[in-house]
Amino acid sequence: MESFIQEMFAERIGGNQFGKDTNIYKFEKIKRAKRAAMEASPDVEMIDMGVGEPDWMAEPEVVEVLYKEAKNWENRGYTDNGVQAFKDAAARYMDNVFGVKGLDAVNEINHGIGSKPVLALLPMAFINPGDITIMTTPGYPLLGSTTKGLGGEVVNLPLLEENDFLPDLDALTDDEKRRAKILCLNYPNNPTGAVATEAFYKKAIAFAKEHDVVIISDEAYAALMFDGEKPLSFLSVEGAKDVGIAIQSLSKAYNMTGWRLAFVAGNELVVKAFAAVKDNNDSGQFAAIQHAGVYCLDHPEITEKTAAKYSRRHNLLVDALRSAGFTIDKPKATFYLYVKAPKSTKDGSITFDSGEAFSQYLIKEKMISTVPWDDAGNFIRFSVTFIAKDEADEERVMAEIKQRLGSGEFIFD
Repeated sequence: MESFIQEMFAERIGGNQFGKDTNIYKFEKIKRAKRAAMEASPDVEMIDMGVGEPDWMAEPEVVEVLYKEAKNWENRGYTDNGVQAFKDAAARYMDNVFGVKGLDAVNEINHGIGSKPVLALLPMAFINPGDITIMTTPGYPLLGSTTKGLGGEVVNLPLLEENDFLPDLDALTDDEKRRAKILCLNYPNNPTGAVATEAFYKKAIAFAKEHDVVIISDEAYAALMFDGEKPLSFLSVEGAKDVGIAIQSLSKAYNMTGWRLAFVAGNELVVKAFAAVKDNNDSGQFAAIQHAGVYCLDHPEITEKTAAKYSRRHNLLVDALRSAGFTIDKPKATFYLYVKAPKSTKDGSITFDSGEAFSQYLIKEKMISTVPWDDAGNFIRFSVTFIAKDEADEERVMAEIKQRLGSGEFIFD
């Protein structure tokens, strides 16, 4: 007999069907396919280009600050809504890197235990049943998941190549505009690698003012730019602070994924609302980690070094994919390369009706792991965060990819 608990689960996690779903989600499919491929070909290296996590550790100097601060008696307790030194550093960082001047480090900045919890908590400050959160697809779904859990609705705008992977706000209906409370943006973008322009942000700000919408700009990759592209924050644009906030993360920019540290900056009321919700959900990040974050934010050259590595790896990957017949341009930011899947193999014996089908083929036949995205066209995402000992090893990995993919093996149209 089933426990009564099976009938107690909330609908937001599946109700009485929780745990019974037999669907296999894409990341689990990838894991299973990788295991099977490695068992079938134990002597062939699986090249993992799917991991969206930095391969470097935090800088030794950052680890040293953590070690030193962890020994301080005064850092042992709860930090609640943050260490002021970290907020001050965040204000300096926004000025030095993005040219955002005049942020009030007391009232317009707060820390978060990584950007993921920030995104999860923010809808709790705004969404009532029937309200809408506008998001982009493909994209990181967390803010939408919380919105639905609160009885709200999610409207997804597709990111299409013909629109430079920017959402078309004009495609929203009058009812959607009327009921919208939040517009979530993520640039530089995961998974497309696209960057936003100042003109786009100006349009988004005008939209928010006209329709009373709060903009949440997820900027986890904002400083990972290359080839002369300058970092741009939503808050760099005039009027942005009137309508929203930016979320900056130290995970990607400073190779601190597991450290869990981020900050929100911008509109004072939105920041205070986040602080109020946060105060009821966590007791703040360990002070020693925040002090290590201060060091990071005052040393943006760490991010510049990391971005140079990703730029170098992108050059190699784009060359390998072009050799195999892919039409692809190097992104201007992030460690992601978003690639349109082919239609079939050259001889027509295998067809690919989705990015997932091609991704599975790459794992099983080429021992190359990627992540499929079929939300707005059939694409796969490569990540250049693969493990390599040095630059020579990077070149070895990319040469192996080029050799495995061959030349002219795929049909694209």
